[in-house]
Amino acid sequence: MTVRIENQTCFFITRNGEEIRLCPDVTIITDAEKSMSAVDLDGQRIYITEAEADALTVAGAADGRRHLKATDSDSVI
Repeated sequence: MTVRIENQTCFFITRNGEEIRLCPDVTIITDAEKSMSAVDLDGQRIYITEAEADALTVAGAADGRRHLKATDSDSVI
């Protein structure tokens, strides 16, 4: 798990240690290339699970995710 939430404060595990942010100051994005949710902290992209993204939005983070649509003709979607 890369994120922990306590009282609307988010703790992210990064390669440089732990980053702490107020949840309302965090925006969740979609990395279209990797088809994953992420947050950008000081120029470092932290990839998170959909469950973590949902928990962050409940704690007050902005949800900037986009739904991606498969464009491959072999897709079952």
